[in-house]
Amino acid sequence: MTDIEELKEKLASEDYEERIATCKELEEFSDDAIDLLINTFNDENPHVRFQAAKSLSQIGTPAIKPLIEALKEDDVRVQKYVILSLKDIGDDTVATELIDSLSSDDFAIRKFAAKALGEMEVKSAVDPLIELLTDDDWGVRASATKALGDIKDKKAIDPIKKARRAATGDKDYKKVANKALKKIDPKPKKKKAKK
Repeated sequence: MTDIEELKEKLASEDYEERIATCKELEEFSDDAIDLLINTFNDENPHVRFQAAKSLSQIGTPAIKPLIEALKEDDVRVQKYVILSLKDIGDDTVATELIDSLSSDDFAIRKFAAKALGEMEVKSAVDPLIELLTDDDWGVRASATKALGDIKDKKAIDPIKKARRAATGDKDYKKVANKALKKIDPKPKKKKAKK
């Protein structure tokens, strides 16, 4: 059997197919492989990055906390693959950890945790996401709004409308809010004009 050091060398191979195969082999090493696979999200080849995400989801629960920590990376590509891994793990632990991450001091973690919860359509995240509609960071507010739209819980309609009203002069946020509202309630009831 190959040891972890050999696999680390194989991840540096010029041949992307060998790097993909190495990601699959790393699944057997569980805890020892997690950081190596997360670092592979920086690989130049999208197929290798995708396999690293799939391998992390195969490792499952032990990978959750390191993946959430990796959301801090200031690289959208890394964050995208972290979210892909977390969605594929998709158990209650992921949802709980992501909901806990919504109160992180780091705005990037709040933003991407909100995005992941929306993509996973986690109903239990609705209340904490509503709280983020007043976050100091624009990106966090926008991600929370989009996530609420993805979850499609009508409970979010009034808080989104309130946040939209509070966003005086912010046309970009209003577009995000309007899209989310349309997802939640595609055919809202029109108020009848008073005679």
